[in-house]
Parts: sequence; C-alpha cells; structure tokens
Amino acid sequence: MRDRQFWKQFRDKLVGLMTSRIFLLGAVIMILMLLLIRRLFVLQIVNGQTYQNDFTLKIERERTIKATRGSIYDRNGRVLAKDKLAYSVTMEDNYDSTSTKDMEINDTIFRLISIIEKNGDKLDNDFNIVLDENGNYQFTVTGTGLLRFLADCYGKPSTDKLLIKEKNATPDDVIAFLCGPKMFGVGRYVQNERGGYDLVPMEGYTKEQILKILRIRFAMFSNNYQKYIASNVATDVNERTVAEIMENLDSLRGVNIAEDTVRVYIDDPSLSHILGYTGKISNEELAELNQEEAVNTYHHVYELNDMVGKAGIEQVMERALQGTKGRQTIFVDNLGRVTEAGTESAPVAGNDLYLTIDADLQSAIYKILEQKIAGIVLSKIRNVKEFDAEAVKSAADIIIPIDDVYFALFDNNVISLTELAAGSVGSSEAAVYSAYLTKLGQAISAIDTDLRGEGLRPHMEQDEEMKVYEEYILDMLKSLSVLDMSGSDEASSLQEEWDGGELSIAEFLRSAIAAGAVDIAKIGADKGYSDSGEIYGRLVDYTEEKLHSDSEFSKKLFRFMISEGSILPAQICLCLFEQGIIAEDEAAKADLLNGVTDPYDFMLSCIKTLQITPAQLALDPCSGSCVVTDPNSGEVLALVSYPSYDDNMMANSVDADYFNRIAHDKSLPLYNYATQEKTAPGSTFKPVSTTAGLEEGAIRLGEKIECVGVFEKIDSETRAPRCWIYPGRHGQLDVVGGIQNSCNYFFYEVGYRLSTGLNGLYDNQTGLDKIRKYCDLYGLTDKSGIELTESEPKVSDIDAVRSAIGQGSHSYTTVQLARYVTTVANRGVCYNLSVVDKITDSNGRLIIDYTPEVRNNINISSSTWGAIHQGMRAAVTTYHAFDDFPVLLAGKTGTAQQVTTRPNHALFIGFAPYQNPRISVASRIAYGYTSSNAAEVTRDVLKYYFKLQDVGDIVTGKAEPPDSAAIGD
Repeated sequence: MRDRQFWKQFRDKLVGLMTSRIFLLGAVIMILMLLLIRRLFVLQIVNGQTYQNDFTLKIERERTIKATRGSIYDRNGRVLAKDKLAYSVTMEDNYDSTSTKDMEINDTIFRLISIIEKNGDKLDNDFNIVLDENGNYQFTVTGTGLLRFLADCYGKPSTDKLLIKEKNATPDDVIAFLCGPKMFGVGRYVQNERGGYDLVPMEGYTKEQILKILRIRFAMFSNNYQKYIASNVATDVNERTVAEIMENLDSLRGVNIAEDTVRVYIDDPSLSHILGYTGKISNEELAELNQEEAVNTYHHVYELNDMVGKAGIEQVMERALQGTKGRQTIFVDNLGRVTEAGTESAPVAGNDLYLTIDADLQSAIYKILEQKIAGIVLSKIRNVKEFDAEAVKSAADIIIPIDDVYFALFDNNVISLTELAAGSVGSSEAAVYSAYLTKLGQAISAIDTDLRGEGLRPHMEQDEEMKVYEEYILDMLKSLSVLDMSGSDEASSLQEEWDGGELSIAEFLRSAIAAGAVDIAKIGADKGYSDSGEIYGRLVDYTEEKLHSDSEFSKKLFRFMISEGSILPAQICLCLFEQGIIAEDEAAKADLLNGVTDPYDFMLSCIKTLQITPAQLALDPCSGSCVVTDPNSGEVLALVSYPSYDDNMMANSVDADYFNRIAHDKSLPLYNYATQEKTAPGSTFKPVSTTAGLEEGAIRLGEKIECVGVFEKIDSETRAPRCWIYPGRHGQLDVVGGIQNSCNYFFYEVGYRLSTGLNGLYDNQTGLDKIRKYCDLYGLTDKSGIELTESEPKVSDIDAVRSAIGQGSHSYTTVQLARYVTTVANRGVCYNLSVVDKITDSNGRLIIDYTPEVRNNINISSSTWGAIHQGMRAAVTTYHAFDDFPVLLAGKTGTAQQVTTRPNHALFIGFAPYQNPRISVASRIAYGYTSSNAAEVTRDVLKYYFKLQDVGDIVTGKAEPPDSAAIGD
C-alpha cells in the first residue's frame, strides 16, 4: 500500500515537473540522481564476474617475473655477455575510456619524454620507422618484416589481411594513420563550441617528437590484450631519471619505475659479429618460438614483452640462454590497476654458454687487421686532386688522391652536415657551411635553368658537373617511386633513348609524363593541374624541393666544392676538431690555421695514428677478415670481421641515432666479412687442383711441366690464359714447384688434362665435374657449419682451365677457406666448424659438451698430402713477410681480381707449425692490392699466437704500411 502511494506521489510530482517552466532543470537533476544511483548500487559484470561496485572490484590475474638470461663466456672463462640489474621506466594503459583519453595519454608521454631526455637517458626503440639524415620518415625493415610491421600498425591479424593500399603504405602514410583519431590521436587538440576537443593530427609537435610519442603508444598498443602489463619506455635509466619520475608519479598516470635486467657486452667490437645482441621479441619471432613442437620440447612459452636474441650466437642459442619465467598472482581493479599481490614462483636463470673463441686472440687480430688496412691506405695516398683508375695497366698502380680522402669525410658522414647546420658551430664549420649554401643555391639555379630553359641541351653534351646532377635527379625520382620506366614499352623505349645520351633531361621528363611513367599523385599534381605543362612545372618544383634537403645530393656538391677549391683542405681538417672527431689539440689547430702544417701531412698523420680509421674513410681497402682454427678439433679460435659495431648500442632497445648512422656507413659495419663476403679464392685454390690432378692421374709426382708463359691449348673468345710471370716464364716445374711458384701455366695444364677424356678430346664439363668433386671433399660445396649467418659457396661452373687456378666463377667466404685449409693441415679430416664449446646451468653443471662433427674424411695417398704440404712449405720460403720467421709454417697466397678499376683482393691460407699443426689461418683483405698484405696479417697473427714478440710491438695502435715485396700469384 505504501509502495503504491509512493509511486502515485512520484508520478504526480513528475507530471508537475513536466508541465512547469523548470521541467528542463528537473530532468537534469533526475538524470544525475539516476547516474549516482547506478554508480553506487548497480551490479557490474567484468570478465564474467559480478561485483557490487568499483570499490570492491577484485579480479585475479597472473603475471610473469622475468628470468635472468644465461651468460656467455670465451674458452678461457672470460665473461663476454651477461645480464645486469637496472631500472626501467614503464607505462601502462590504465586510463578511462573517455573522449579525451588520447589527449591525456599523449600529454603524459610528452612530459615523460622530457624528463627522460633531460636527465641524459634515451627512449627504447622497437618501432620500425626512423628519421633519416634528410629528416624524412624511413622504414628500418623490408620484405616480410615490413609487411608484418604494417599488419601490426593497421591492426590486421596477418599480412594477407592487409589491403593493397596498406601493403603499399609509405612511412608517411603509416605515421599519418597512427596519429589519426582512429588510433593514437597525436596532434593539437582544439576546444570546440560543444565543450569537447577536435584533433588536428600531427600539429603541435616536430617530426622527431611525433616519432617518440608513437614509439611509446605503439608499444602500449602491442600490449592492449593484457591491460595490466606495463610496456617499457626507457631501459637502464640513471638515478636522476628515477628520482624525478618518482617525485612526479602523481601527475604521470600509468608511469612507474621497475626493477629490470639489461644485457651488457664486453667492450670490444671484435666480438660483436659473433655475440650479436638481444632485443624485444617481434610478432614473427613470437609465432616462430611458440610453435607447438618447440613449446613441447623446451617447455617455454614466449610473451610479447620478452627480450630475445636478434643476431649472432644470441639468436642461434636463444632457447639455451633464455631462462624460465617465474609467476605471480596479482589482483587488479576494473581499470587494470594492480591492487594486491599474491603468491609467486621464482624464475630460473638461463643456461650459460661457453665459446671456442679466445677473446684476447680475437681482439688482437681485429687490431692487426685495422692497422694493416690503414697502412695500405696510407701507402697509396698521393698529394694529387684526381686519378683515372681506368687508365692504369695494373690494379697495383691504383692510387688514392688526397681529394678523395677529404671527400670521404663528407661522403661517409664522418663530418656531419647536420652539425655544420647547427646554430653553435666552430669558425671552420661555419665557413664550410656558408660555402655549401652558396654552392647549393648555384646548383639549384643551374638545374632550374636546365629543366625549364629552352636550350634542350642533350645529356651527352652537358659538362661533367651537370651530367652528375641530371643522373642523380633521375635516380632520386626513381627511388622515390615518382618515376617508373618499366611500366610500358613506350617508357622502356624512352629509357633507352636517354641512355644513348641524345635527349635533354627536359625532353626526357616531359615524354615520361606523356608515357604515364610519372606518378603525378606522388608530386601532388593529381588535383588542380589541367595539362602536361602544369604537371611538368609541378615536377620541377617537386624535384628542386627534394634536392634542397637531400643529403646524397649534398655530397655531390661537396665533391665539386673540394675539387674547385671553394672549401679548403685546412678548413676540412679543422672541422675534425670542431666536431669532436679527433682529440682537441690547440697547437695542431694553430699550425693548420697559420699554414705551418700542410693539410695533406696532417691527414696522413690522422690516418697513421688511427684517429681516422679505414672504416671511416670507406675507401679501398676498408674491410678485412681472418679465421683461426684448431686443425685437430675443428674448433674456431677466432673469427674476425673488420669493421664492426658496438653491440651494447644495439642491445635491449636499439639506439635509433646509432642504428641510422651505421646502417648508412659505407664500410658496412653490420656485415660479417668473415662469413658473408665471397670472392674468388685466387691461387689459394691450387692445392685443390693439385689433389684432383694427382688423384685423377692427370699429373704424376716428379713429372715436369714447362711453363712458357701463355697457355694456347684451348680456344678462347678472350686472350689466351697467361701465367702471372708473363712475359717471363717459369720453365720446367714439378707439382711442388708449381705450388711454390704459384705457376698459373702449370695449373692451366692440370685443368686441361682433367678436362681431357680417354679419346684425347677436351671437354670443359668433364674438367668442371672433377674439380667440383674435390671441392666437395674439402667442404667447399656447402657452408662451413659455423653457427652464424653464412653465404652459400659457389663452385666454378665455367672454364675448367681458369677454374683450376681459382678463377672461373669460384666464390667463397673466409670461413669456408678456413675449413678448407684446416682439412689440408690435418691431412684430410673435414670438420663442420663450430664456435660453441659447451653449455652449463647457472651453477656450472655441464649440460651439453659440443664437439665439431666430422663432415667427411679425404682418403687419398700420403704422397699426395706430402706434395701439397711440401709445396705450401716451399711457397712460404719465397714470401718476404716470413723471412727468418722462427716457426716453420706452410701456406699459400692468392690474389683475385674482381674489377679492373679497383685493387685486387688479397688472400692467404696457412698452418703452423709445419710438422705438427696447432693452428690454421685464413685471411682476406678485400681490395687489398696484393696477397703479400694478407700474408703480413697472418704473420702478425702467428707472432701473437706463438708469443714471438711483445704484444705492444705487434698491436701498435698505428697504421702499419706494407713491409714486404708484392707476391706474384
């Protein structure tokens, strides 16, 4: 009865309110009351559970506790990689889902970035877009990795779900999408008349700031399926960052400081290519590592925040090194905020890994390579402005003009154009930059006249400078996908006309527009441009806009500026001081300014003292490799690639600036020259041909073959094969003498006989098949077995006669030559090489003891082995690098020509001691001029290994010019 009366009174009051002037106010009050009632009393359902209200919400969850990754040691127990305790800045999405959520998160992130960077720390970077040296967005991945990244950005479960437009998205397209209202709403928020906010995407921030905000938002987005898991923002931050963030936690919602571990590596670049580095797991890696078979075998489930091996042995031995996570029960509220911690199980550390590598030997060889390569460069520099490599008769005569050295400092970004343009610069930097701006203006003006003028001067009639500009413009437009000359027969025909040099660039581009070879949308001419003339005008404007900010075009300008003298050598040298590239020296600077020191001599001094390294110059030669093995076990004692990189800068989270720098370094420091670079083996191949010749009966021990200089037994489309000694001749040689003198004629004859059948007729394929048979016995038909990324070898499939001296199409890595010479040294045991020694648990208990597998045994006569060893021993006695060497050794040099306009490759293989080999070595200096230079590297390696000299006398820290005569081979 009371209830009825209550509802009747309620109804009458409601009717009264509806008929009164204050109806609107009453309605508002009623709505607010109902919302309050709902907030306080209505039951909530969260993840299938019902709760009375927010204050009692308690959802049980489980989170993981990170395990320590196993350490890596060298063969002597020296720590090469380990985890260390650190503090990390984290952020989680515990923001209310309101219309201002993105604005609030982005504001917090922006303030957080400021704190982190102000205190000298850097943000983590697992985002696959960076700013290039021109300030443009650029992907850091390609192929399937790029498609996977695009799928993640566009929220697609797999790459096959991407739309065509999404698959073809540019970095700018992705940035614009992620900044938009459908994703992270990064930009300026303007209050509207309704009291809300309208987003103006990407406004209010610089490109760099946008990228940093997106890094964090994308990391949080990747964790959106597990809301209460925080994402790392910055790893291994210092105490100042920790203190300031802790002081401001109340205003930094979702931000926290977490105890963490980070991977640290020995401070030695020589080991980086072997060790590799770790980083945050990608979606592709997550799927691969969590395949059902793998999980069942290793009992480890990976999660999206895990750190895994990204390169080197860290990647190869990922499962052994990865620890087992602990588990902790937690309780969270409806916003994912942790309210209580429950029980936990402790994590288990990963296993430790021991390598066969001797870290001290590895480090010494790296330095030996650097100082020898620097010495070669130093010996080839001349005080001239230019040199025509095509005019020389021999690759040994190629020199390095000093202007090439000055230009290399700009071309390989040693002197930074970005720093030249900065506000606070030295006087020489300011002078160089002023000259650059003048040259840029002149060049753009000349290009504008060339493109818009009426002269229509054919490309072939332009001066050299304008030819360079025109060719660069077309290359740039093609790289930007503005110009595509492969889309039609008309476009292809037009390209052929241009290549003939008879078209002007204006004629070419206008015709390309008519042929549909120009993407007018890319240049912003798809709307509002009525005819081809207007489109062409827009293309010219677009081209000139791009050239103004294009760093590669800037380098073209510096080449001409150095040549014409608009910047002076002394100014370039002083820039090295002002940009901190070489150590400050006021006296040296004053001598340069006053003309006391000649810039040419100063630059030679910088190279001599390795203040400027071969890698920085990236001239020929700038790289080298050396692999040292134990021939009795197949273990690798050293595997060195020069130049290298700092794996500490790549680990945990890649330093974006550092990665961008080394990714564009022309010396390719990320490339493993020991396992990936392939060249012809040259005369180092002759022991293989010796084996084939003796075992197939093509030659006999003691048989003499007369070298007459030119081998004329086969028809050749080119000139007849010649011995290196031509126009001289070696005369009568047996097989030992053939190896000792590296006589090409002798081994041409071997190749010829291997190709001659019982009918006496020459058959090229027969010879190639026999050579391949013995290549296979020495392990040269497949990879070496090393646990690192390695290129496939190439056994020659052309010209059996030339293939017998290591030419033809033979192509092998240094580590493959190392397996070959290891097999020679131990007389026939061909191992699958290995850098892994053993695995123990964290308490030192042995789990797996690795022993290199025997791939095959070469069962040939002992007399064949004797002839090969005697020949290699005799060869070493002719190499001046080993004059009076106290340890007997055997070896073979090789010089391999790749192109006529660059120096030859220098190679050496050998083993020592001769009678009882303990060590075998393969060395290569790409474009190292002569094999004597590789022999000198090996000599110094043997000096270090056998302790024949004080370390300081071997590893001098200075450029070591060649000290022995060039070897003919």
